[in-house]
Amino acid sequence: MTTAKLWYQGARPKTLGAAISPVLVGTAAGSLDGPIDWPRAAAAAAVALALQVGVNFANDYSDGVRGTDAQRRGPVRLTATGLATPRAVRNAAILAFAFAAVVGAVLSLVVTPWLLLVGVAAITAAVTYTGGPKPYGYIGLGEVMVLVFFGFVATLGSAYVQHGTLPGVTWVAALAAGLPACGILLANNVRDVDTDRVTGKRTVAVRIGAARARVLYVVCIVGAIVAVVACGAFVPSGLLAVIALPLAIAPVRAMLTRQDPAGLIAALVGTVRFQLVLCVLLAIGLWVG
Repeated sequence: MTTAKLWYQGARPKTLGAAISPVLVGTAAGSLDGPIDWPRAAAAAAVALALQVGVNFANDYSDGVRGTDAQRRGPVRLTATGLATPRAVRNAAILAFAFAAVVGAVLSLVVTPWLLLVGVAAITAAVTYTGGPKPYGYIGLGEVMVLVFFGFVATLGSAYVQHGTLPGVTWVAALAAGLPACGILLANNVRDVDTDRVTGKRTVAVRIGAARARVLYVVCIVGAIVAVVACGAFVPSGLLAVIALPLAIAPVRAMLTRQDPAGLIAALVGTVRFQLVLCVLLAIGLWVG
């Protein structure tokens, strides 16, 4: 029997910072045009977290049944290890997506019905990352889609549901939230580059090689800091987020020097921590500004 602890581990809680970070930033950006509507902010956060949990379970299921996860290191894989049946993991993903769909639909109808289309696109992207006949995660588009949905869609959407507006800083803030999320995926894929190459999963790390992927990771982290500085041009108090810069040192060093799975896992976790602190501070700066 799969225990609650295993289901919790299978949801990959250490990655959930990537889901909540753009919501914090977007909500704070939206507050520039009026006071925060806390119920709407909570609904946006619930949708983002449910989508992240759903994509984690969907990834576990799809990679597990394809055999991609057979030799993986890192978070527990329920399907590949036999700790849960494929059907149970698939149903867990469906349940998470259903929750996101219901809450998102209610939020969309309160704000504007056309947001339903955004929700459909987000769930479709989550399912087809490693699922379906042609998963885009297997052809090197994972980082692009992460920037789109964990950067722009989540940040802009969280801002828009506040007052139906998009302050100019929101577009730059989306990069500050989304680029570290790309870094998280790059760290994950560099760790798995050898097994992905064998199983035919052509991630960016497989396509350009681990060395160039590590450089791309650094570009993402530096790009996030540059985006924060650019946010400061709109809202000077947004520069508060620069305080998070020292947290990037350890994961960047690990990505550039470590070859072992443990070191790269540490880089991944460190990137999540950096992203979350960066976005919390940026959100505070935008809110007080």
